[in-house]
Amino acid sequence: MTVGQLPEPVVRLEAVSKRFAPDVLALDGVSLTVRPGEVVMLLGLSGSGKSTLLRHVDGLQHATAGRVSVLGTDVGAAHGGELRRLRRRIGFVFQQFHLVGSLTVLENVCTGLLGTLRGPRLGLVAYPSRVRRAALEQLDRVGMADRPFQRADTLSGGQQQRVAVARALMQRPEILLADEPVASLDPESSAQVMQLISDIGREDRLTVLCSLHQVEVALAWGDRLVGLQAGRVVLDRSVAATCRADVMGVYGQRAAELLVTAG
Repeated sequence: MTVGQLPEPVVRLEAVSKRFAPDVLALDGVSLTVRPGEVVMLLGLSGSGKSTLLRHVDGLQHATAGRVSVLGTDVGAAHGGELRRLRRRIGFVFQQFHLVGSLTVLENVCTGLLGTLRGPRLGLVAYPSRVRRAALEQLDRVGMADRPFQRADTLSGGQQQRVAVARALMQRPEILLADEPVASLDPESSAQVMQLISDIGREDRLTVLCSLHQVEVALAWGDRLVGLQAGRVVLDRSVAATCRADVMGVYGQRAAELLVTAG
């Protein structure tokens, strides 16, 4: 890379459309590039295509038309071992945590490396000591090192999401995807989780794509905002160059009217 040249994108969507049924178009000609280390916030109403876009990056869904390239891999053409190797380089944090409630915090985090281990793992002792040590290190990073043997279903929502972040970090990912990671959390827990994702993202030089509903959260923690309406990109701008009114336009005329009334 020459001086002044931007790094190559780690995520590239080229005219990507996704149709689930003849009358259901979830993504409509989306073109988007994300460069290493960017923290990109995806905004839009429910059904605007945010979650579908993230699932295309991870290869959980495939485009009806267009091309998705992630970390140099054509996701639509990747199968079997190639797709599994790509997914090991991508961490995913979900709204509903997806923890196994009956397992301990530590064992839930250890499952983040199941894709690299052979055979089933029944109980914490079935994991190699190196995996258990790595899980404890990640728990320490998210402020949960004091609860390794607590059942996951006894934790608060914010604590469960911290464990889910630690599990995603077990893969030492290059890209971290977060699908509405604070939608079910109270404002204080939301701020703590977003601070955690932001801090770790910058510390590990991760590329972060995070879908959100909360405009204020996106403005506080993102580098760049991408707004979606009916599967189309209608806003793509740096946070520094964006005001709240710009973002509210993503949600339509009624949202803009409410913003003016509140102001």
